[in-house]
Amino acid sequence: MFIDKEIVSLKKTFIIKCKFAQEMKDKISIDALIRLVDDPDEQVFVHVRDQLLNFGTYALPFLQNSCDLLESDLIFQSRIEQIIHEIQFEAIKNRLEIWVNSEEKDLVEAAIIVAKYQYPNFDETLIYNTIDHLVNDCWLELNNRQTAFEKIKIINKIIFDFHGFQGDTINYNSPLNSFINAVIESRSGNPLSLSILYSIVAQALNIPVYGVNLPNHFVLAYMDEYGSRNYSDKKNDYGVLFYINPFSKGTLIDENSIQKFITDLKLTPQRSYFEPCSNSTIITRMLSNLIAGYEQLGNKEKVEELNVLRSII
Repeated sequence: MFIDKEIVSLKKTFIIKCKFAQEMKDKISIDALIRLVDDPDEQVFVHVRDQLLNFGTYALPFLQNSCDLLESDLIFQSRIEQIIHEIQFEAIKNRLEIWVNSEEKDLVEAAIIVAKYQYPNFDETLIYNTIDHLVNDCWLELNNRQTAFEKIKIINKIIFDFHGFQGDTINYNSPLNSFINAVIESRSGNPLSLSILYSIVAQALNIPVYGVNLPNHFVLAYMDEYGSRNYSDKKNDYGVLFYINPFSKGTLIDENSIQKFITDLKLTPQRSYFEPCSNSTIITRMLSNLIAGYEQLGNKEKVEELNVLRSII
């Protein structure tokens, strides 16, 4: 038994030493490659870039440190920034692919992935802490005796009145309104981002509120989980009790309002305009909003990259 433990200990020590040796070897290789980044020969740079890309996110701290040290060398800095962006973009693609192939497809996780495209270094815990704060503030005022309308009234009060979230009517198409960290920081967003935040809070409280992919807008559906509409004259064919418009501070709307909105747009009604959509559809819509926003700004590079992300879903 003692010999077995000694062998296990020796194996662990050997593995640790091998890992340390490999890390030192990688560090030396990365440092050597970084020194060649500003080589005037384009072919040399392409080879160096490809080698650094192969190291992936492991190379990021070394690249970022070198960029800070040589700010005066514009060629070096621009090339380093290019490589950093390519590595970060590849990491975003990989993370999004993992999300797409996951069973739960967590909406917070996906919103964070999209935000990481523009803000790769922001602290994810700030998002979760804000959501927890919103959920806890709502939970303190909710109870099982309240009606669906009363529960929504409380959520509206907490999100819009107490925490000050609102629809951005001035810079409606700004890409910032689609990044959850920017929305939380500014307390303003577009219909989709506010609906995402609202539905995440509601679902955390076991309140059946889900996104509806309405054309030119985005709203939420409070699902009729107890079938109460079956006993009224206004039965909803989509299992919805009522709809919520977070962009207008949680205003309640009914099916007729949705129908009128679609008619005004001269569109043919379809089920997807009235019933909840998947989280994949929500994130696709978010990426589409970003693409439209950057198209207006004339940023072709971001439009191309966001199209790549959207194609993954």
